[in-house]
Amino acid sequence: MVALARVAGGMLVGLLCWTVVLDADAAQGDRRGWGWLIERLVADGVPSAHVEAVFLDPRVEPFDGLRFSLRPRESAALYRAHLTRDSVARARRCRETHRQTLDAAAAEHGVPAEVLVALVHVESACGRNTGARPIVPALGRLAMAASPATLLENIAGHTAGLAGPERVEVEARTRARAARLDEMFYPEVVAAFEVARRLGVHPLALRGSSAGAFGMPQFLPRSYLRYGTDGDGDGVIDLDEPADAIHSAARYLAAHGWRPGISRAAQRDVVWAYNRSEAYIDAVLGLADRLAGGALPTEQPVTRSERGRSRPRTVAARRLPPVSSARTALRKSTKRKAPSRGARAAGG
Repeated sequence: MVALARVAGGMLVGLLCWTVVLDADAAQGDRRGWGWLIERLVADGVPSAHVEAVFLDPRVEPFDGLRFSLRPRESAALYRAHLTRDSVARARRCRETHRQTLDAAAAEHGVPAEVLVALVHVESACGRNTGARPIVPALGRLAMAASPATLLENIAGHTAGLAGPERVEVEARTRARAARLDEMFYPEVVAAFEVARRLGVHPLALRGSSAGAFGMPQFLPRSYLRYGTDGDGDGVIDLDEPADAIHSAARYLAAHGWRPGISRAAQRDVVWAYNRSEAYIDAVLGLADRLAGGALPTEQPVTRSERGRSRPRTVAARRLPPVSSARTALRKSTKRKAPSRGARAAGG
């Protein structure tokens, strides 16, 4: 279909291309469950050879469904360990190990070194735990949320046992959630192929977390393309290299509004842009405070009302996507299976 649409005045060539597509589909069946995403990526200009090198690779699991939550949340328990005495001690060692790079990034971008250490410590244990899963299929799963079959399955699951206005309302929320996941993660899949092209690697060589984030700061692909910085001057932006990772994270936070002396509320807004989770913000800023030996300096004292407020009020925070949002979306998603009534009630 893509080839036919793109060949102007070449009906015969288009017909031949269409026949090849049909033959390939027949050979692959539903293309291992990824057919909808494969066709969409090719239609949007990603070379078909690159797309098939990922989703038809036998090392990549076939897509067999996705159940997504209508109200994904991150628990505070996920981050409590980052504020223990041992964790703070490890973060301080990270600060000492990369002191020169952190101080340079802080001076250039205006983001305190303690905040940068806290962020990479929470995200990847200062680079020790960046993940080993191919990120393209991980992001592809989330990008399949709006596929017709996935959408219908989720509508059926979320509206089971409902009737009347309540069913209509839940179906509308399910459609809206699918559209939101599509808006967030389909562009990340496209961007991942561009990252692989720039780095000159096979797309499956891009490895990171099960949520599709990679490197020391756990960037999503679009964040790499927008904010990736060659901190060590070697001509390559490699987020597994501390200098590149730290300067990239600092650049991201500065672009989202971090300035020296901003209020605690504004600090929370900036970190909210990185990952829209109250518990995450508490962990990052709480750890930064401990590393700094007290509350981070602000223009004004931190008030009780500012503790816990993290709504994106700055223009940058509203406009730009979060780095780690995939983690929250993925936490409540599962492969296709018949959920228990309790799981449905919980939104799983």
